[in-house]
Amino acid sequence: MATTRKLPSSKRLEETLAPVLERHVAPHNHLVLGLSGGMDSVVLLHILRACQAQYAFQFACVHVHHGLSPHADKWAGFCEQLCRTANVPLSVYRVTINRDDPAGIEAAARAQRHRIFASIEADFVLTAHHQNDQAETLLLQLLRGAGPKGLAGMAEVQQHAGWQAKLLRPLLAIPRTEIEQYAQAHTLAWVEDESNTNTAYTRNYLRHTMLPMLTSRFPAAQSILARSAALQADAATLLDDLAQIDATLCVAGGRLDCANLAKLPLARAANLLRWFIGQQGLCMISQRRLDESLRQLLHAGADARLSIAINSGIELRRYRGWAYLVVARTCANQPAVQWQGEPKLRLQQAGWDVTLEPRRGVGLSLARLKAAHVQLGVRQGGERIRLVKNGAHRSLKNLLQESALPPWKRACLPLLWCDGELVWANEIAFAADYLASADEPGIVLVASATEVSLPSPS
Repeated sequence: MATTRKLPSSKRLEETLAPVLERHVAPHNHLVLGLSGGMDSVVLLHILRACQAQYAFQFACVHVHHGLSPHADKWAGFCEQLCRTANVPLSVYRVTINRDDPAGIEAAARAQRHRIFASIEADFVLTAHHQNDQAETLLLQLLRGAGPKGLAGMAEVQQHAGWQAKLLRPLLAIPRTEIEQYAQAHTLAWVEDESNTNTAYTRNYLRHTMLPMLTSRFPAAQSILARSAALQADAATLLDDLAQIDATLCVAGGRLDCANLAKLPLARAANLLRWFIGQQGLCMISQRRLDESLRQLLHAGADARLSIAINSGIELRRYRGWAYLVVARTCANQPAVQWQGEPKLRLQQAGWDVTLEPRRGVGLSLARLKAAHVQLGVRQGGERIRLVKNGAHRSLKNLLQESALPPWKRACLPLLWCDGELVWANEIAFAADYLASADEPGIVLVASATEVSLPSPS
C-alpha cells in the first residue's frame, strides 16, 4: 500500500471534472464508481465524494475481485475500509477468470468486469480512465490495424448494448501526472497491482517502454494522440450515420437483406455489415474476417446456408437471402424435462424457459395434461402433429419448412409431448385434440430465451 507526503493542494481536477458532471449528470442521478483500489480510482472517489453535495447525485462503488493476484483479498479489504471511512456504499463481486482464454487474460478480466457493470442498476457506471490510457488505446488499435471506430479509443460517455447504465469516464482529458499530483496533495493511499509493471502485457509494454520513448522526443505526444482519437471518433460517428441511412433499405426485423447489401458500393457494404454487427453489442471482428464474411454474403448461391463464426459464440448466418446474427447452440444432448405441475420449465442447453400460464378457454386442456405423462424437449426427428380434430397428422418437418423458420431455430425448438404424442411446437402448432374448450381451464405455453446469470455481490 503506497502513501505520499503532503503537498500544496490543486483544484485542477475538480475544475476539469465539473463540466463533465454538468454535461451528463442530473440531480439525483445514481452514480456507481468501479473502484479497483489503485491510485486513479481512489482519486476519482475522493473528488466525487467532495462534490457530491454540490451536484446532488447518489453515489456508490463496486469492486470486482478477479482473484488473479495473491493480494486480491487485501485489495478488496482496502476498498471496503476506504468506502467505510468515506461513508460510501460498496459492493464486492467475486469472479472467475479463464487464464487460458484465447483472447488473453487481460481481455478475459475485462469481459468479467463488463458483465458486472452491465448488471448494475444506475444512471452511470464510472471508471477512472485518463488521457494516458487513451493514448495507449490509440497505439494498441493502430498496431492492430483498426479503422476509425477502433482508433476513436474510449468515449467520455458510452451506452453499451445490454447495459442498464451508461459508462462515464470523467477523467479522460486528464494526464496521469495531474492525477499523481492530486493524490500527493491530498495524502491519499492506494494499492499497487504488481501486474502493472509486467511488460509481458502489451499495454504495459506501451506504457513503460514505447510511450516514454515517444514523449522524450515529442513531449506533447500523449495529448496529441488523445486529440487524434477524438478526430477519429468524429469520423466514426459519420460512418455510423451513413450506415443508418443504408440500413433503412437493407435492415429489417434485426436481419440484413443481402440483395440490397450487394447494391451498395463495396466500402459502404462493409461499413454497413460492421455497423450491423456492432448494433448487437458484439466486439468488432478483424478486417480479414469482415471482408471474408462480406464476400460470402454477397457471392454465395441463392440456396446457400452460410455459417460464419463471429465471436463470443455468435454466428453470422444466411437464409433465404437474409443474414442473421445468432447464438451458436448445440441441442443434440438436451434431455427432455418432465412436467409435474410447476409454472416454468427450463431447457438449459437449448436456451429456453417455457412458462405454463393458466388461462380459461385457451391453450391446452389442463385436465388432459394432468392425466398424462408430460415432457418438454427438442426435436429428435420424425415428429407428427394433428392440427384438425379427427384429421390427418402433419409432419413437423413440413410445418417448419412452411413457416420459413430458419434452420438453426428448428433443432432447438421447444416441443411438448403428452404420453409420447406431440401436442405443442413453439409458435408453430397445437394438437387440436388437446385444445381447451370454451369454458375449460387451459394452459398457454410461452417460451423465452434464457438469460445469463451474474454473480451476486459478497
